Amino acid sequence: MEDKIISFLAFDGKVNIKCINSTNLVEEARKIHDLSPVTTAALGRLLTMGCLMGSNLKEKNDKITLQIKSNGPIDTMIVVANKNSTVRGYIKNSNVDVPLKSNGKLDVGSAVGKDGMLYIIRDIGLKEPYIGLTPLVSGEIAEDFTEYFAKSEQVPTAIALGVLVDKDGVKSAGGYIVQLMPDATEEDITKIEKNLKKMPPISKLLEKNMSLEDIAGLITGDGMLFMVGEDLFPEYKCDCKRSRIEKGLVSLGATELDDMINTDGKAEVECKFCKKKYVFSRADLEKLKQKCK
Repeated sequence: MEDKIISFLAFDGKVNIKCINSTNLVEEARKIHDLSPVTTAALGRLLTMGCLMGSNLKEKNDKITLQIKSNGPIDTMIVVANKNSTVRGYIKNSNVDVPLKSNGKLDVGSAVGKDGMLYIIRDIGLKEPYIGLTPLVSGEIAEDFTEYFAKSEQVPTAIALGVLVDKDGVKSAGGYIVQLMPDATEEDITKIEKNLKKMPPISKLLEKNMSLEDIAGLITGDGMLFMVGEDLFPEYKCDCKRSRIEKGLVSLGATELDDMINTDGKAEVECKFCKKKYVFSRADLEKLKQKCK
């Protein structure tokens, strides 16, 4: 099944639902970063959320950065997404392993840590990006973003994120975000709350090849869902370029480049998002040093 994001309206436009299947892109991230099962689940959830939030951006050059920095063994995770939900991610400690929960599930909260901050940075072409932040409440990621929407954006929101991993890799990954419009009635709210309480994990539903439309129907109980906009097809894709790495090296200054030339005679720079290596020879570094002048 291909990765996809679909948006719906329920109850005559009073409830907005966005559902995503992110299985393939999370598996790609697992391979690139050589992730353990628990770090696959953690980064996979953040990548999924990045796609959901990125799909709400207005312009093609807009981007959103999600960062979690906490006291858990993972330490730091960063995800960057754009309007088309092309997404890339970084995790500081990729091979973290923590004991399973008593119910046998991966303990993402312990791997991420509860004492930390969630940062949401929107770069929408203004002079300065918009930065929102909130303390983590559990490290489980979906709960942390639910808290962010309630406190920072004051929008009643329900979020689910899930990644199912086995010894062969990612079996399924996805999520949904449900937001109430101002005219949502108490009856609408009660119905959705009741349905959410009995919802199975979305990763289990996707594992059974349930469609995103059927999942949205389970969430709302509304048999008359209205699809909004075009389907999006998210993917894990890095936009790093050699020219951008060159600018970074020039910014270090002639003294630093001289040190690289005299010490190693070359430089090797690895992109933290895709692990691609860029090698600069002595001649390359000499040319870059001239640009410093």
